[in-house]
Amino acid sequence: MMDTPLEAIHPWLEDETPAGALAGIEGLDLGEKLKSSDEAITFMSSIEPAELLKCVFPDSLVTVSEGGRDLGQFSVTVEFARRVQKPCLLLHAQSQGAIDDSPCGTTVTAYITTDLEVLEEDYHEYVKLKGHSLDKRCHMVQHNGQMVIDKVTTVGEEAAKESVSYPMSELRGLVTEGSNFLLMRLIALRKKAPEHMTFLSFDQGLHIIHTTFSELGLKQLEVGGKTMEVFGLERIVHSVEDSPTTWQCYFLADGHLASRVQVGSPITMRLLQLPSQPEKAGFETIPLVWEEDMQMRSKFLDRKEELKADHASYLRQHPDIRALISDFLQFLLLRKPDDVFQVAREYFLPFASHPPEPSLKAPSL
Repeated sequence: MMDTPLEAIHPWLEDETPAGALAGIEGLDLGEKLKSSDEAITFMSSIEPAELLKCVFPDSLVTVSEGGRDLGQFSVTVEFARRVQKPCLLLHAQSQGAIDDSPCGTTVTAYITTDLEVLEEDYHEYVKLKGHSLDKRCHMVQHNGQMVIDKVTTVGEEAAKESVSYPMSELRGLVTEGSNFLLMRLIALRKKAPEHMTFLSFDQGLHIIHTTFSELGLKQLEVGGKTMEVFGLERIVHSVEDSPTTWQCYFLADGHLASRVQVGSPITMRLLQLPSQPEKAGFETIPLVWEEDMQMRSKFLDRKEELKADHASYLRQHPDIRALISDFLQFLLLRKPDDVFQVAREYFLPFASHPPEPSLKAPSL
């Protein structure tokens, strides 16, 4: 089968499993249980909120053939969201293009926690060839301590369904098609991939398999007419039924994806223009006129009435306050002293439990 842009995201297009052959799978006996490496678990647990903030940005690349012909577009966006009352990140990756005038594309949407745990993910892949169309959809979601996965593969008019679930306790260190984009951004921003980073993932047959990440080092890459230093990562995804697949990605210093290629494929995703930098100049300050803001004015009036009621209640409970203040004001109006503070100090001295010694410099009343 011909190479297409979406193979750079997932190799399922080369899956020649007959339609219906895997339908009705309810569980898979994989023998020995695979586990993520300690280095992978440590990396996930070390992620700081400040690092995630640096990952919230869009990437946009073009997909080109070996000869440089434009074949389509590839984009990844990350933003903050909420899912099942939990704060998380929403990742959306999309590849669209055409090979020999045959439309094809891949879309991944994932809700990911701040420690890279996947709450829910949708994967959709399609290719429309003359006389042969292929459509694959996969949905996974956490439910009652399980990761429930449903996959539907449609070849022409024939559909095959697969369902499988795994306890979340067996999926510690899981990296999916969606979360791997976020994981690589984090590694790229740190500019270092710990050795022996082995995570869990799923192959096209929904088996639990290993996926590894390793450094490719630094190299020079031309982006937008400028030579930039980029940091390389290699991801290898193993499979129970097929040969491993390998991706090589290079990132700019700020985490933006500069290039992505599946080893062995003549198709490459490239960044054509450097991402625009945020303006550093100061923004115009807009004065706040709270009186003209209905919501703020309403809050002010409510608070004002609340304070008035509270103060009035206190004065009613302590009537001696009014008498004391009234006597003092009458005293001031009769004497009309120049130094009101000194007079007030000596007037209220008898009310103090431990009155301070009178100042030697203070004039007597």
